[in-house]
Amino acid sequence: MSVQLPLGIGLRDSATFDNFFAGPNTEVVLQIEKGDEPFLFLWGGAGSGRSHLLQAACHRMSGGTGGAVYLPLAETVELAPEMLEGLETMALVTVDDLQQVAGQPEWELGLFHLYNRARESGCQIVMAADAPPGALDVSLPDLQSRLGWGPVYQLLPLADPDKRIALQLRARRRGMELPDEVANYILRRSSRDLHSLFAVLEDLDRASLAAQRRLTVPFVREQLGRNMT
Repeated sequence: MSVQLPLGIGLRDSATFDNFFAGPNTEVVLQIEKGDEPFLFLWGGAGSGRSHLLQAACHRMSGGTGGAVYLPLAETVELAPEMLEGLETMALVTVDDLQQVAGQPEWELGLFHLYNRARESGCQIVMAADAPPGALDVSLPDLQSRLGWGPVYQLLPLADPDKRIALQLRARRRGMELPDEVANYILRRSSRDLHSLFAVLEDLDRASLAAQRRLTVPFVREQLGRNMT
């Protein structure tokens, strides 16, 4: 089963492999989905899908044995690194936003020891950050070397045509029809990162349900205009 730390940290139901459009990142998505690498490191900018893929990996483990944990350091940076103790008993540990604790000696030492314990126990570790290991402000050389124990993948940004496909995939998963012209209109009138685009789609879903209307360009124009005022 998927284990949560005592922080109210959970996995988004929508964060699955089926709900992720890989585009130019097909190789890394397949590698994470297979789960046969003991250590992986992902990096990419905001909206690149790092968090989605880490949570999808945890969902993948939910039907197996050993369990999985998702640790978003952007939310837990104020906590003690002792929370890492014992995580090697899990089948999978995913650590998100590593850059948040880079340069903090206690956290770096805790992560270094987690790597060592995981190698002994057979626990898989997938780390993610906004930059590759060599560009992070990690002060502990031994941790720096551990971050490169396995493959390091960059999550490449999607081109606009791929973003349209990603939007339409997310819409179908929500039970909505998103015609090409409507998806293109959203892309022209909204922030281009996927996180913002998916947030717009969620708002439009609620609005269309409340108004009992399909997603058309006039309806979307009306809703986006309201949100901008």
